[in-house]
Formats: sequence, C-alpha cells, structure tokens
Amino acid sequence: MQLAQRLDVVAESITLAVTARANALKKQGVDVVSFGAGEPDFDTPAPIKKAAIDALLAGKTKYEPTAGTLEARTAIAQKLRQHNKLDYQPGQIIISVGGKHSLYVAFMAVVNPGDEVIIPAPYWVSYPEMVKLAGGVPVVVRGDPANDFKITPAQLAVAITPRTRMVIINSPSNPGGHTYHPSELAALAAVIVPHEHIWVCSDEIYERLIFGGQQTCSWAAIDWPVWKDRTITCNCLSKTYAMTGWRIGYTAGPQKLVDAMNKLQSQMTSNITSFVMPAIVEAYQNPAVEHEVQAMRQAFEQRSEHTWRRLTAIKGITCVRPTGAFYVFAGIAALLNKPIGPKQKVCRDAVEFASELLNEAHVAVVPGNDFGFNDHVRLSYATSMDNINKGIDRIAKFVQG
Repeated sequence: MQLAQRLDVVAESITLAVTARANALKKQGVDVVSFGAGEPDFDTPAPIKKAAIDALLAGKTKYEPTAGTLEARTAIAQKLRQHNKLDYQPGQIIISVGGKHSLYVAFMAVVNPGDEVIIPAPYWVSYPEMVKLAGGVPVVVRGDPANDFKITPAQLAVAITPRTRMVIINSPSNPGGHTYHPSELAALAAVIVPHEHIWVCSDEIYERLIFGGQQTCSWAAIDWPVWKDRTITCNCLSKTYAMTGWRIGYTAGPQKLVDAMNKLQSQMTSNITSFVMPAIVEAYQNPAVEHEVQAMRQAFEQRSEHTWRRLTAIKGITCVRPTGAFYVFAGIAALLNKPIGPKQKVCRDAVEFASELLNEAHVAVVPGNDFGFNDHVRLSYATSMDNINKGIDRIAKFVQG
C-alpha cells in the first residue's frame, strides 16, 4: 500500500536521533543535563488550573463553536487591545489546538501551490515544513549573527518576488533569542507595503518574555490602518503561562482570513477542549496570574544573562546576547573540523557536535541544522540554575579537552 505523496516533501527532524539517545541514556541511569526543553519549567498558575477544573465539574464538556466561546475570544480581544494596541473584534479571532495548529491552519488558508513564503533564519523548525505541506516554497533569508540574527530591509527587498505570498516574523525568536525593535520592524514593513499581495504572519508566542529593557511591538501595531487587513497575528498561552500541554493557540486577523480558517478547522478539529475555555479568560483577566507571569519572566531574564556570560567565556563558542524567549543559540564554528573532546573526534556540523557532546559529556543540546544554521546549537535555559551551571561546566570541560 502506498502513502500520500505529500509526506515526501516533509523533512524528518535530524534532531530526533540525539533526543532518542538522550532519553535512552536517562533510562540507563546516566545523569544527562538537558538543554533541549522548549517549554517553561514552571507550573501553570493555580487560578488557571482551577478555572478549568471548575468548568469540568460544572459540566462544560459539550461541543462549543469551532472558533471558541464568545467569552474566551472576548478576553483575547481585550488582551490584544490593552497589551498590543490591536483592535480586533471577537469575530476576528479563532482559537486553535496550540500555536502550531494556529500557524498551520493560517498557512493552509493563505498559501497556494507554488507561492513563496519568506522565512528569516534561524527559524523555528516547523515553519518550512508547514509551508511545504500547504504547497508553498520556503525562501530562507539568513540573518547575520553580527546583526543579532536579524534580517535587514535590503535582504528582504532582494528576496521578494511576484510569487511571494507571505513573510513570517517571529519576535522574540525561537531559536535565536533575538527581538526586533519597533523601528526595525517598521523598516521591514516599509519594504513590504508596496507589495499589496503579501501577507505578514507575526508569530508572537514569546511576546511577554522580553529582557534587558528591550522594546518590541506587534507587527500590525506598526501602522494599524495599513496592516490590519494584511497581518496574521498568531499567539498562544503555552510559553507565557506555562501551559504547553493545554494546547491553546489563537489567530487574529481580517474577517475573511478568520472565516477561512474557521471553515478549515471545522473539518479538522472543531473546537479546542471545551472546559479549558474559561482558563483563557482567567489567564488574561486575573491580576494574580499576571504577578506569576512577571515572576517567571524575571527568572528567565536572570538565567538568560547568566547562561550567555558563561557560554561566551568558553573559548570557541560565540553567542548573540538573548533579549527574549528562553534560548541561547550558540555558535560553534570554531570547534568544527578539528579534534575535540576526550576522543579527539572531528565534528563536521552541529549534529555531530551535539551527538559527541551527549555521548562523552552527557549534555543534550539541539543541533542548529533544523533551524537553518549547521554551525550553531540551541540551549534552552528553561531549567534550574544548578542544571545550567552543571551543564555548562561539562561543556567547557568537553571543549577544552
């Protein structure tokens, strides 16, 4: 029996082997320090959990509107208005099964076969694969580490063609940890404005995890009247509220886009889990939850600075200073193609480096190959300071032989 041809265009993650090896070592009792987590190490705030539990006990277990309850979408609209300066109505919002599902449904609603989608690198691993599943063509624009991985207006202008359908902006970035300043976003926007056929998809899932006094803004807020009908604003509750397993994402955009997404989602998943809808309202409207969000952000900021300082002190490793999210994207170009580690093995790229680091030093990092940089590795500091120090001590010893 044959499988669908669409599977042929999707690349298998080359990091799976490293992840599987790390899990196997842990099962054998090996003390592996993992920097791979793409989720906060904090628990979901108690009021949010209570809201879902109360809803479940109250019998909120039936079908709801595909786009989500009016109460949940109203809470999101209020949040967007107050925090992001975006005036979306509840009917211009659709709640999906996590941020990943939000992005995928949006791509399916907008991208036609052969359309080009510009993706700045380093990029989140799923962007190119989602674009290909929608029939589109990923066009990667590589950010320079010397410019904190941020692409320039000149780079963007060169990448745009008559077939460009969308530009993806992810700020703060996974995996880069970099954040675009509002003036930098405005400069990119000025390049796109004349091309009226181009959408911008703004992935803002790390928006609340900002460090060092960095300023940022939603893409559509750069010039609301201009971008209102051309921006796809995607977000979720996973990172800000430590709710990765809850699978709550949402998209805000022009009515025609949300109607199209609603049509698609009605045939895919229908509504998200019914009794988590009140948890959305609680997350966005309870001041006690906001207090916990700020505590998490402050902890991540402290870890960010500490991790960056410790890594950059290791000879052969370079790092762009993170200004958001909870990742450091470390450059290891100086450590490749030369003997390294106890066995003096020569590593040709990040995959081989990560494998050797795991096998010899028992430290798990994510190779940058799947993010568009084969000479970088991603470290998540969504772990304790003790683990950060232990892991970086091992990395330093491994690198120094």
